[in-house]
Amino acid sequence: MARSGGELVVVEEDDEYAKLVRRMNPPSVVIDNDSCDSATVIRVDRVKKHGILLEAVQVLVDLNLVITKAYISSDGNWFMDVFNVTDQDGNKVQNKEVTDCIKKCLESEDYLVPPASSPAGGAAPSEETTCIELTGTDRPGLLSEVCAVLASLRCNIVNAEVWTHDRRAAAVIQITDEATGLPVRDGGRLSQLQELLGNVMQGDGDGGGDSRKGSTAVSLGAANAERRLHRLMLDDGDAGRCGEERGGVAAAKAKAKVVVMDCTERRYTVVILRCRDRPRLLFDTLCALTDLHYVVFHGTVDAEGGSAKEAYQEYYVRHVDGHPVRCDAERLRLVRCLEAAVERRASDGLELEVKTEDRAGLLSEITRVFRENSLSIIRAVITTKDGEADDTFYVSDAYGNPVDGKAMEALGEQLGHAVLRVKSNGRAAINRAEDSGGGGAASIIGNLLKGSFQGFRLIRSYS
Repeated sequence: MARSGGELVVVEEDDEYAKLVRRMNPPSVVIDNDSCDSATVIRVDRVKKHGILLEAVQVLVDLNLVITKAYISSDGNWFMDVFNVTDQDGNKVQNKEVTDCIKKCLESEDYLVPPASSPAGGAAPSEETTCIELTGTDRPGLLSEVCAVLASLRCNIVNAEVWTHDRRAAAVIQITDEATGLPVRDGGRLSQLQELLGNVMQGDGDGGGDSRKGSTAVSLGAANAERRLHRLMLDDGDAGRCGEERGGVAAAKAKAKVVVMDCTERRYTVVILRCRDRPRLLFDTLCALTDLHYVVFHGTVDAEGGSAKEAYQEYYVRHVDGHPVRCDAERLRLVRCLEAAVERRASDGLELEVKTEDRAGLLSEITRVFRENSLSIIRAVITTKDGEADDTFYVSDAYGNPVDGKAMEALGEQLGHAVLRVKSNGRAAINRAEDSGGGGAASIIGNLLKGSFQGFRLIRSYS
């Protein structure tokens, strides 16, 4: 750890002594399905390093496991953690392939990313793509414009994640060449791509008083998309207005209650966070603490809040320079950054899942239909596998309000052969239709089925 021009630079300890300590104390991972009635207990013991807690949690959430409780402790140079985890249905983790994957990843010298082919694993970062990272002022139709640029340059979108928060947008997009299926490597083409996308992200200069500029970066391969999105939005300053009153869908997002206190006798800062529980909440809060260069020495996480489903997180932290929070400005920034980390993924609005055969320009067509029907995309997760596209969009109307039944009818008529499912908060559209005399769910579904949909159904809400 050193200072350069007044700025703290974190340098990983990697001398010969540190390597010897790691070799003499290999990581230990114990997976126990007997000691707890409701969850699988995973105990991790290993030599401590900065960011190790976040890496362990990322391994578990990348395997689509739900962390219901966690106990964190570090004694000197040793890190000890206990996780209570379940699968997505609330059951213990009994699949041997999954438990073997957990041990392999957590016991490696440097934590491994679970492979995409693992039984519960999602899409892993790929080195066979070109990665694009974007930030800029959010506006209706922004994703449609980005997709149109990529389609015009004969680029195929393989995977993408898009987040919006506090009138800002960030995206991590993996693309390949439409003709060859290989990464885009031509320097001239990449320069043109960066220039055109840069113009889109700069917009028309009317950001509602927001003077922040957009940014565009292109590279080969890809890091973890969610990890990068947190970093991009933090660097973009999306935490600046957390805690202020906002209208529309943003106002309906689950608010986090964050308290930052001093523990003077132990020279810790105590951070307590309470909010409605949701998937990956622990990962999101640890991203904020790690990106702000705080080290968690002790902590307790409880997401078994009963019927209220409230999550409780308590951390004893210091900055990497060894000091607790030292001033009110630092305290306020910590609070706002944790609030932002919770809000970025807590996307309200209508959740739509589109499944269909993948083809060139598909995402450009889908987002164009959304734009023409005055739907604003709050968040999006784009995946393709084995020639099939599986895209999830969280949408509101152009003013941040719930989507009404007429917009749903228009989508059904225009998306054609795509298979559309309303997954979460579907009641928003249905209730608006009933209030306006639209006949409710039966009328909406009936009208949609008159179009060229292959299928449409309401499924269990995960909200």
